[in-house]
Amino acid sequence: MRDAGVGEAPEWSDEPPALARLLENGFRAELNRQPGQAAASYCAAARDGSVEGQYRLGRMYLNGQGVARDVQIGATLMSIAAQRGHEKAQTEATPLASAEKLPDCLITGKAPEVMLADNGEPVPHEVVERFVKALPADKRRNAQLVQKLAVRFNVDPRLALAIVRTESNFDAGARSPKNAMGLMQLIPDTAERFGVRDALDPEQNVRGGLAYLRWLLQQFKGDVALAAAAYNAGEGNVARYKGVPPFAETQEYVRRVLAFYRSPRHPEVLRG
Repeated sequence: MRDAGVGEAPEWSDEPPALARLLENGFRAELNRQPGQAAASYCAAARDGSVEGQYRLGRMYLNGQGVARDVQIGATLMSIAAQRGHEKAQTEATPLASAEKLPDCLITGKAPEVMLADNGEPVPHEVVERFVKALPADKRRNAQLVQKLAVRFNVDPRLALAIVRTESNFDAGARSPKNAMGLMQLIPDTAERFGVRDALDPEQNVRGGLAYLRWLLQQFKGDVALAAAAYNAGEGNVARYKGVPPFAETQEYVRRVLAFYRSPRHPEVLRG
């Protein structure tokens, strides 16, 4: 059961993964009743410019969780987050009684380096579940369908959701100028290759897309960047360029998938 003092999981966004990881680590530390570690992670995120980190650290100072309670520091951080557009901070911030005061962790120490992807675990399940629950009803049903079927295809549901989010944003009727259709944006050749008769039928579309994604993960030995690049540009182009092709669209596509999924590696995919 979640501690009553712990807030919601961080949003699942495509901000730099190293920054998102700090917020996720802080949230997980709070869940594990390690408020000191949580405060350190939130402070590192706040120092690197995260408005969410500023809000969460401010809340900890106001409540005396993991840090010595300091209302002035808490109010300063909440005020900064509110000024930068954080909705919750705007409703919770209180006027400062005196001069602004920042915690030492924001003034000293080197800010964490922001990287495209790290070598850690995929995005936490709690973050993804918060995202799915917040979707409109029709898109939530589609996301839950992806989660259910991904397990059957031995694909991490979080990666499957990252692909679908990038492809169609969970719109089952999506069509592209290149005639890619449905949730997983299957082109006619791919649909035929994986036995999809109606690419606009959500379940058929997802089954075909997952079969293709699993095949790509097998071909590229779990390398998420290469599998994603091949899903977007075709495995032939990945082979031709011996890596992610130098196409702007494909490079941005891979960036987004990696940013959502967080990890460059997918767990082992069984053949068959």
